[in-house]
Amino acid sequence: MTNNFDHIIDRTATPSIKWKAYGEGVLPMWVADMDFAAPEAVMEALKARVAHGVFGYEGPPPALVEAILARLQHLYKWTVAPEALVFLPGVVTGFNLAAQAFLEPGDGLLIQTPVYPPILNAAGTANAVTQVMELTREADGRYSVDFELFEHTINERTRMFLLCNPHNPVGRVFREDELAQMAELCLRHNLLICSDEIHCDLIFSGYRHIPIAALAPEIAARTITLMAPSKTFNIAGLHCAFAVIPDAELRRRYKAARRGIVDSVNLLGYTAALAAYQQGQPWLDALLRYLEANRDFAVAFVRKHMPRIAVAPPEGTYLAWLDCRAAGLPGNAHEFFLKEARVALNDGATFGGGGEGFVRLNFGCPRALLEEGLERMRAALERICF
Repeated sequence: MTNNFDHIIDRTATPSIKWKAYGEGVLPMWVADMDFAAPEAVMEALKARVAHGVFGYEGPPPALVEAILARLQHLYKWTVAPEALVFLPGVVTGFNLAAQAFLEPGDGLLIQTPVYPPILNAAGTANAVTQVMELTREADGRYSVDFELFEHTINERTRMFLLCNPHNPVGRVFREDELAQMAELCLRHNLLICSDEIHCDLIFSGYRHIPIAALAPEIAARTITLMAPSKTFNIAGLHCAFAVIPDAELRRRYKAARRGIVDSVNLLGYTAALAAYQQGQPWLDALLRYLEANRDFAVAFVRKHMPRIAVAPPEGTYLAWLDCRAAGLPGNAHEFFLKEARVALNDGATFGGGGEGFVRLNFGCPRALLEEGLERMRAALERICF
C-alpha cells in the first residue's frame, strides 16, 4: 500500500488528549503521539478481532512472544528467552513498577535531566529519593554525559539508575561506549538499571539503537528493559508494552510487585502489537523517511527564520528540543507560543533541571501541520520580539 503521511486526519471529533487540551484554534504540537493513521495491517487485524465478537480474558499470543524475540535477535543480536518477557499496560507503568519492586523508602533513584516528566516522579511513587545529574549541553546543542558527575551523584543509598534511551526530550541515541561506561559505573556501585527504550525503533540515519542490556550478560542480569510498539506504530492508546528481564530473581520480584494492582494488557493491545511486529515494518520504514524529512525541515526552518532559538537535530524520536533562552521572549516560552502563536508545545521546565527556557515540539505530523505551526511561531516572534 501507499502510505500517505501528508493526509490530515481530523482528530477534533475524538476525545483526543492532544487535540482537546488547549481548545479550538490552538495547533497541538506537544504530547508524544503522532497524527498519522496506524499501519493498515494493524487496523485490519483489529477489525477481524472485533468481528469475532467475544472479548474474554486473554494472555499474550505465543506468536507475539515469538515476534518480539525474533525482533530483538534481528535488530540487536540479543538472544532472549521467552520467559524473560513480562507484558505490561505501558512503559510508565513499567518503570514505576520497578521503583515499587526494588526501592525502599529513602533509597535513591538516579536520573538524567532534562527528562520525560513521569521519570521525574518515579522515585516518589516508592517514597524514594530522586538523585539528579544534568546532562551536559554542548556548544552545538547536543547533549553528553559527564561521567565524573554521574559517579559523584551516586551515594550509599542509590539503588537504581533509570535510563531514558533514546532520550526524551533531548533526542540523543546513546553510543555503545557511552552505554558501556554508564553500565560499568552501575555495576561498580551495585545499582540496578531500568531502561526506558520506548523510542528504540524511531532512529534516524547514521545512528543505531543498542539496548544497554544487550552489551553483556552481566549487564543484562542487572537490567530491566522496557519497550513497546506504542510510539513506533502510533498505537499508544491500546496500552501494550513489555519488560525484558533475563534474571529469574529480578523477574520474580518485579512480578510480585504488581500486587493485584497492575493489570494485564488489553486484548486489542495484543492484537495490534502482533500485527505491527509481524507486518508493520514497511510502514515503519516509510514513516522513518517521512519523520527524518520533517526533522530536517523543522531544524532548517528554525535556524533560518528563528535564529535566536537554538536546536540540534534529534538522533531519534519525533521530538525537537528548542532552546529559547536567547530569544528575548517576554516570560515563559511555552506560554508565549501558546498565547501569541496559538501553538501548544511542552514547557521545558516540566522536564526538570536544565529544561528552563526550552520547549519541546512534536514533528510527528503531516508536513502541512508542521509548516503551519512553525510559521505561526515565526510570525509571533517577529511581531513581538523583533
